[in-house]
Amino acid sequence: MTRRKTQSGQKPNKPSPGGFVRIISGRWRGRKLPVHDVAGLRPTTDRVKETVFNWLAPEIHGATCLDVFAGSGSLGLEALSRGAGQLTLLELDSQAANQLKRNLDTLGSDNAILHQTDSLAYLAKPGTAYDLVFIDPPFRRDLLPEVIRLLEENGWLMPHALIYLEAEKELGSPDTPTHWQLLKEKTAGQVCYRLYQREKP
Repeated sequence: MTRRKTQSGQKPNKPSPGGFVRIISGRWRGRKLPVHDVAGLRPTTDRVKETVFNWLAPEIHGATCLDVFAGSGSLGLEALSRGAGQLTLLELDSQAANQLKRNLDTLGSDNAILHQTDSLAYLAKPGTAYDLVFIDPPFRRDLLPEVIRLLEENGWLMPHALIYLEAEKELGSPDTPTHWQLLKEKTAGQVCYRLYQREKP
């Protein structure tokens, strides 16, 4: 692959060992995909991802998925690899979004849609209901309450949708609607991750 030059004309640093995400299982098992070095980008670790997709295994095949803060695409691409029916990725940063597009092209995926957009602005519009939503926002920006509100108010969730939340452990339990049932919860280092199922209110 030809290395791109930065605007200053200098070649960027070679990717660090953390500059890739690995697809764990499914049709793209073992594929490593580059991740653009964006401030605050934290790809979900393989350890966490394996646990999460063990939780989701009975539900993933054919599911429509929304990755609200796609970043590296680690969660959404894993879902596609394991048989999800359709994936929508939202990512604001142009460099991260461009890398995601290249990775989708590399995989030859034809059932993923990428929007370079502000996630809150996107969710503020009337939505299409999804079976599974991944929410892994940048830490310490207090984005979860507004995302949860918009998902509920604007029709982004199927009646029994699954919602995955990943957040800093220090945040404690997020304030979720009473009809979101907590199915699973674990902590890894400074990250707490949870799986909810929505019951129609």
